[in-house]
Amino acid sequence: MTEPLRIVFLWHMHQPYYKDPVKGEYALPWTYLHAVKDYYDMAAIVDATPGAKAVFNLVPSLLDQLLDYASGEATDPWLMRARMSPADMTEDDRRFVLENFFSANRQRFIEPHKRYLELLYQAGDGTKGSDRHRQFSDRDILDLQVWFLLAWTGEAARRRYPEIKELLRKGRNFSPGDKEALLARHVDILGEIIPLYRKIHDEGKAELAVSPYYHPILPLLCDMKSALAAMPRANLPAARFRHPEDARSQVARGIARFREIFGFSPVGMWPSEGSVSDEALSIIAGCGIKWVATDEDILARTLPGGLGPGKGRLYHPYTFLQGARELKMFFRDHQLSDLIGFTYSSWDTSRAVEDFMGRLRAIREQTPDARVVPVILDGENAWEYYPENGYGFLKRLYGTIASADGFELLTCSETLDREPERRVIERIHPGSWINADYGIWVGHPEENQAWDYLERAREAAVTSSPAVAERLAVGDDRGEVTDDNACLVCTSLYAAEGSDWFWWYGDDHFSAHSDRFDRLFRRHLMNVYRLLGLDVPRELFEPIKKTTPAGLVREPAALITPQVNGRVDDYFEWLAAGLFDLSKQSSAMHAAESLFQSFFYGFDRKNLYFRLDSPARLTELLQPDDELHLNVVTGGEFRLDITPAATDGPLLRRGDGTWYATGSRGAWAIDRICEVAIPLAPLGLEPRGKLFASVTLTRGGEEFGRWPADAPLLLAYAGPELEIDNWMI
Repeated sequence: MTEPLRIVFLWHMHQPYYKDPVKGEYALPWTYLHAVKDYYDMAAIVDATPGAKAVFNLVPSLLDQLLDYASGEATDPWLMRARMSPADMTEDDRRFVLENFFSANRQRFIEPHKRYLELLYQAGDGTKGSDRHRQFSDRDILDLQVWFLLAWTGEAARRRYPEIKELLRKGRNFSPGDKEALLARHVDILGEIIPLYRKIHDEGKAELAVSPYYHPILPLLCDMKSALAAMPRANLPAARFRHPEDARSQVARGIARFREIFGFSPVGMWPSEGSVSDEALSIIAGCGIKWVATDEDILARTLPGGLGPGKGRLYHPYTFLQGARELKMFFRDHQLSDLIGFTYSSWDTSRAVEDFMGRLRAIREQTPDARVVPVILDGENAWEYYPENGYGFLKRLYGTIASADGFELLTCSETLDREPERRVIERIHPGSWINADYGIWVGHPEENQAWDYLERAREAAVTSSPAVAERLAVGDDRGEVTDDNACLVCTSLYAAEGSDWFWWYGDDHFSAHSDRFDRLFRRHLMNVYRLLGLDVPRELFEPIKKTTPAGLVREPAALITPQVNGRVDDYFEWLAAGLFDLSKQSSAMHAAESLFQSFFYGFDRKNLYFRLDSPARLTELLQPDDELHLNVVTGGEFRLDITPAATDGPLLRRGDGTWYATGSRGAWAIDRICEVAIPLAPLGLEPRGKLFASVTLTRGGEEFGRWPADAPLLLAYAGPELEIDNWMI
């Protein structure tokens, strides 16, 4: 009888450590909000779905934050304002509420609820810096507080608590008692999250795994120069960070904290960002972990000949052997994971699940010796784009696989128990799940500066405190050092080693809250000096994160060829593109200026590519008579009209609502986002010429919005010989 194909879902649960070590409060609210929306829902869905099984990877610093909120001791500026009576608010408080309490997916969380959408329009689409707060009565503010909390309440929680259902039905004119009841239910949800994960583990419905304590990139802690193996031309920090004892401590402390919370030791680990190296894996194995998971590109670069036909070599568990240490390994199917993370949210649930099943059947048929398909992705951030926070999709997906012939839902440990044959690898390509290298976290001047500050703070701690030096040297929690101050110093250093600060440095990613991440990183280092009674270096009072004029986040780094379909199909599709933050553009047209948030641009040898992102699905925000115009200025002016009436090619509309058209002047598609491809040839680029771009929106025949408002964006200079390989790099 043919063995069933094993399917493993691993959901990685992680938030940065938002607690400010100086103020003691949380700088950002996302742990609280994802807790009541996602961390509870994800476990509850597995618990309620017959046959469902999953692995949940829980970062210890996230668990600490969940316990802090559940105890009632944690607060943040959002939660503090949510609890306040509107009558007691200052103007600044009311402005904060209007600018921040629409921080929810517009299509899924705001537009379906008439009152919440009314409040958004009343606030001018949440425009920052406006005086709309003066037009909001106390009742308006109270309704907005309740709707913000309701929007971030998960579907499973909504179905469980009658009070929440009643508030959704009521919809408006909430009372202070309504808000208090909702906040009380949130306290209940927060208190049930960790016990619920323990319950589904005990019942065999889930396996709980762990990451290093503060989510550091372990190979970079072990030896910063390991980055050169995957990135030979990278510019590394001036000071070489090489502290494998810190990597060991992050792993050992994480396991110990997990055991303290759940009462048992985890056997599995998703190393932070799937980052691995020979030394990091050896440390993980030495701490008692039995299996780890990382990305398929790591395996492709490890095995001679790559993944083989049809990626057949991907679908097996492997054994990493280094001396006497042994560690089992799983490698994620990149495409299947990204379909859940980026694509299926805009599909009908039945179609999405059938497409996923079709791909599983194709793997089984085309790769007869396939043993396991690991699907691994972020466990919290995708669901705001799904109807019902992903509730219906996940229940159907789990249930369909569980009941289908030829497939079996298992955890990682169950798979290893049933699959005795494991292929052996004796070395691993060093890298992460992103590009199979560490370029997101090191190499940019901002990232390198942060690593240098971290190394200097660590050296100051070791030099000035024997107790700290002894504790750091131990590399785990088995030392005899009991000095409380030394423990706090080490904790601040370990927190500063977290991957998240380096994620937001550089130009790979951008966030409206980048300055807060920067401040938190520097405050952890300031805390080290203050605890030791040392003067805080002046450099730590200056931001590392640099601001750029007109919202420029980064210039293009490499050629791109995205699929023009109005959706982000893959994390890497636009990763090397140039990026402008349009929220930083000034505009007198307040009603329109928040329609677009970011503008990506890039090229290959044939086309220029542009992408416009909005707060919600763009097809839902644009009105029937809206016309977008993309203006590109080189030697002359080129305009592409993105409207059904103006296209010179056939206009098509797919069943999922996507508008798209192709013609001699270019191709475009509008769905969740707008994507455009323009052939290079008609642009008439000149040597050393400048390239500018802007977007206008007309509504009812009149200009309704322009991005940017003041002047076109300067995208690049063309190279002297128009060699596309050198252009914009």
